[in-house]
Amino acid sequence: MLYPHCVVYEKFSDCHPLAIMSKLILGIDTSCDDTSASVVADGKDICSNIVSSQESIHRKYGGIVPELASRRHIEMIWPVVDEALQSAKVKLEHLSAIAVCHGPGLIGSLLIGCSFSKAVSFARGIPLVCVNHLEGHIFSCFLGDKQPEFPFLSLIVSGGHTSLYRVDGFGRYKELGRTRDDAAGEAYDKVSKLLGLGYPGGPAIDSHAQEGDRGAVDFPRPFLPESLDFSFSGLKTAVANYLKYGQPVSVNDICASFQQAVVDVLVKKTEWALRKERVKRIAVSGGVAANSALRRELGRLAAEEEVEVFVPSLPFCTDNAAMIAAAGYHHYMIHDTAGLDLNPVAYLPL
Repeated sequence: MLYPHCVVYEKFSDCHPLAIMSKLILGIDTSCDDTSASVVADGKDICSNIVSSQESIHRKYGGIVPELASRRHIEMIWPVVDEALQSAKVKLEHLSAIAVCHGPGLIGSLLIGCSFSKAVSFARGIPLVCVNHLEGHIFSCFLGDKQPEFPFLSLIVSGGHTSLYRVDGFGRYKELGRTRDDAAGEAYDKVSKLLGLGYPGGPAIDSHAQEGDRGAVDFPRPFLPESLDFSFSGLKTAVANYLKYGQPVSVNDICASFQQAVVDVLVKKTEWALRKERVKRIAVSGGVAANSALRRELGRLAAEEEVEVFVPSLPFCTDNAAMIAAAGYHHYMIHDTAGLDLNPVAYLPL
């Protein structure tokens, strides 16, 4: 049975034997608005990944309402976990550990996932590990057949984060740059609201940009050449001012021009980081990693700089529990477990 509002992104019928041969990690993510649970074997083989989306709930408000998000998590957390176990054809006793995202994110939402995970861990005697949401994004690129070798650059681009890291191994992360204000995905949502395109803004703007002229409006590129930090609030303001005082152009042209400005900054910063750190691999994750223009420009950068680019498949770009399970596997293997005093943290640097 598929529970209402749940989406099965991955389902494999041959996963039950893995209960004997592999380390199975149940990942749980309630960091924002989606309730997600996933069973992953050995940190890379996805047995199931179930997501209960709240998009229809929050769309009418033009963004996520934290109180509504946490209440929906309460309703969906057990049905989603149950569906993930059933889809993977495993039971709780087959699990090696439970991995839960404990931050950063919406504190009310995180509280549901952490409380549920601690309860199951205590009741069934299953080891518990906690995972930083950003670390989960980094390890989303390890889900599948081809994984990046260390060291590599990790560009995390989502609604809440825009950061660059150098990754030299599990637990060895060096922050190279972060956004000073709005994250790229946040800028997408705000510009989409200005244009009346609704929520979520990323897919809406990307869709309209396909039919637009990306050179129609010369929006600023906040390159901040003295650092690898990002800034997108000024670009959002530039769009707002253009809508008030600029020459009339189509919505498609505005979307294409805005998107190109964002992508130019993301790719240029990544190029600078590649040269500074002298690495040959880039891993890109987060919701904006699904953007068609960013994928196109990163492909061009890879060809010009002769580097490898690793991007998760579309379902694993946005928040998901499989990435939490993938990172949680490595915590479990070094016996880095959490106690029942685990508490969520809204702001949690990597």
